[in-house]
Amino acid sequence: YDRLVKAIVKVESAGDTLAYNLGEEAVGAFQIRPIRLLDYYQRTGIIYKLKDCHNFEISKAIFLYYARLTGYPDYETIARNWNGSGKATLDYWKKVKSFL
Repeated sequence: YDRLVKAIVKVESAGDTLAYNLGEEAVGAFQIRPIRLLDYYQRTGIIYKLKDCHNFEISKAIFLYYARLTGYPDYETIARNWNGSGKATLDYWKKVKSFL
């Protein structure tokens, strides 16, 4: 998943672990939102606070958890699911794919 991780981080935050999107309350290199953390907790029992997502390794572990649910090598579905749902995910995938 290394290539995909690098591409997602490039699109989400340009690699900035301190990134914060006020409108979405998205944090860190992977731009993790509160709803994602809640879902992660409900699925794994592991509790993280939003500020913990500034830690690259924690954010990466969360991303990889969801990536593995989809499964290698389906990078398109992994990326689109990470971004959300709907038509906008097609544009997101194009951006990610340009960095693979």
